[in-house]
Amino acid sequence: MSRIKNISILLPKGAATLTCIEGSFFMFNRVNEFLVSMGKPPMFNVKMVGLTTDPVSYQGVFSVIPDLSVHDSYKHDLIIIPPVNGEWESIVEMNKEFFPWVSAQYKSGSEIASLCVGAFLLASTGLMNGKSCATHWFAANDFRKMFPEINLVSEKIITDENGIYTSGGANSFWNLLLYIVEKYAGREIMLLCAKMYEIEIDRGSQASFSIFTGQKDHLDEPVKKAQEFIENHFQDRLTVEQLADMFALGRRSLERRFKKATNNTVVEYIQRVKIEAAKKSFESSRKNINEVMYEVGYSDTKAFRTIFKKIAGLSPIEYRNRYNKEMLAA
Repeated sequence: MSRIKNISILLPKGAATLTCIEGSFFMFNRVNEFLVSMGKPPMFNVKMVGLTTDPVSYQGVFSVIPDLSVHDSYKHDLIIIPPVNGEWESIVEMNKEFFPWVSAQYKSGSEIASLCVGAFLLASTGLMNGKSCATHWFAANDFRKMFPEINLVSEKIITDENGIYTSGGANSFWNLLLYIVEKYAGREIMLLCAKMYEIEIDRGSQASFSIFTGQKDHLDEPVKKAQEFIENHFQDRLTVEQLADMFALGRRSLERRFKKATNNTVVEYIQRVKIEAAKKSFESSRKNINEVMYEVGYSDTKAFRTIFKKIAGLSPIEYRNRYNKEMLAA
């Protein structure tokens, strides 16, 4: 059995998600209990780490007492960065004292894991530059704007690159915790945790949860008008040439400007708008696959199914069966 691993959970400033802090503490301590029940020694030593050892208050109601401060001499094997919600620039600014410490710990051998939008804090350390990163799909546009040098894989549940882990949105953090438990303690223990707490394992994508709203926080007015036209006429057969002519732009110019402004090509944007409309129809109506397909402007069944699964992470039938209330009740 490996030596005890020191798991350190960061206590950031701001509206941190207590579920992620408590869940991380809970998971690794539960593993210890399972190991002891099997006649094996515990594996994890879990600590809370703050800028100081003063209690950290969250939501004006809960207080968490750090076991250590960033100034203490201590061997951290894994540092977990929980999500903090709010205005991203302010969150980064209020937690900037953590960043050099996190970087120094990584360079001295610690692994780092960010949960959900904890990715904004991790990215601010500079450790993610040139690497792949996951975060909540809802924050993807803001993340790309703030950290263009990072490869955001917004559909992923988990990334693992050179001792740095990231997870997708919200409850996806449980999947990353299970992934780390398996890596440290083995698959048997991971499966026991998953079964005891009924966590779906081996989820690779958060695409089926995402809601496409488009990136309109830019100043390119012709592109914004093209986006609005696509969203209001998604039932039609739209082409890049048609949009370029409509807004008096060359095709190449439109494609270049559209990609820069929205992080999607024109064709990708059209597909995403159509598939988002199809998803809503599957969620709320009794229409069959072909009816929905025609409704959103597709006539090729194979193409529709392929594009739907690529974007939504599930086939049209799988999506309807999962999210339509009447299908669930059948």
